[in-house]
Amino acid sequence: MNRSQESPSLKRKRPEPNTHAQSPESVLLNLIKSKGDMGIWKGDMKRETNLPEPVVNKALKTLQGKALIKEVVNIKSKGRKHFMAAEFEPSKELTGGAWYVEGKLDQEFIAVLKDSCSKIIRKLKVVTAEGISDFIKRNKITTIECKTHQIEEILKSMVLDNEIFEVKSTGLGEYHSIPIGTACYRSSTGMGLGQGPKIGAMASIPCGVCPRISRCTPDGIISPKTCEYYKKWLDF
Repeated sequence: MNRSQESPSLKRKRPEPNTHAQSPESVLLNLIKSKGDMGIWKGDMKRETNLPEPVVNKALKTLQGKALIKEVVNIKSKGRKHFMAAEFEPSKELTGGAWYVEGKLDQEFIAVLKDSCSKIIRKLKVVTAEGISDFIKRNKITTIECKTHQIEEILKSMVLDNEIFEVKSTGLGEYHSIPIGTACYRSSTGMGLGQGPKIGAMASIPCGVCPRISRCTPDGIISPKTCEYYKKWLDF
């Protein structure tokens, strides 16, 4: 039997074209969307899809032209092109949060916030980080939302620069509204010789920032007699 007489059922069928294959644009868009508010680096797109770089570049350009994706700045890898689906807002982990604008540290905003913290401390005499955060919100000092932990970061840097003192509340006098042992802040200005505050003077010695001060007693296990930090301060 020659080939012309072969049964139709025995003839090899040609593979039908795959009409369901996704275009490079669809593949990349689905991948980018799956990364949510963290987005994805272009290099990772190539690795995860196995698409050639020219194809990836063309597809990304098309998706950007249709406003389906956007390029965002990743403060940890500023030299890399990072993309995110248009419907997502970048994570603070990606952008750096309130301290960064377009991937750059907002020095002006930090300076304004430091100045505001300093003025609030001078006004209130002694205040906690939470108290400063509440004051800023109530008086609408800034339109940018600042969490208490962000205010704490600013205050810590001010302490290191000797602009303010960090002390522990004694629960007495100026500290009567602040729970004993709570970290709070007061201004370092106007505290020359003989002008130091009667309450809060411990800011200048290790005890003022010691987390175990509430358990420290003259003859206890924790005491000034056995504290190496206190001894070093006396020697200095």
